[in-house]
Amino acid sequence: LARLPYRMKWEDDFRQYLLGLHQEKPVIVCGDLNVAHEEIDLKNPKTNRKNAGFSDEERQKMTDLLAAGFTDTWRYFYPDVTGVYSWWSYRFKARQNNAGWRIDYFLTTKDLDSRLAKASIYTNITGSDHCPVGLELK
Repeated sequence: LARLPYRMKWEDDFRQYLLGLHQEKPVIVCGDLNVAHEEIDLKNPKTNRKNAGFSDEERQKMTDLLAAGFTDTWRYFYPDVTGVYSWWSYRFKARQNNAGWRIDYFLTTKDLDSRLAKASIYTNITGSDHCPVGLELK
C-alpha cells in the first residue's frame, strides 16, 4: 500500500478517461482491476481488510467509478451471490479451497444496461491464477 497515493491518482485519471470516451459512445471495460469491491467479492474479507486490493481507499475508488455511471455486470445479474471468484493465490491451495477474490470485471456504462444478456465467471477453466470472465449483450 506504500504506492497508494499514486494508485489513487491513477484511478481518478482512469475514471476521467472512461467518462471522456463515454461522451462519444457507450463504454465496455474488461480486465483485472485488482480490487475486490465488496466483502462478498472475496473469501476472507476480515483478514484482508487492509491488504492491497481490498483497502478502503481502493474499494472507494471502485464505488466512485460505479457511481460515475458504470455497471458491474456480474453484480447486475448476481447481486448477492457469494463464493464465485476470478483469482486465487498459488499459495496455500487457495484454488482447491476456493479461497479467492473477484477482481476481474466487465464494467459497462449504464446506457448499456438494457442490452446486458449474461455475465459469466468461468471458474472451471484453469491454467492461470485467474479464470476468464465473460459478457453477452443483446
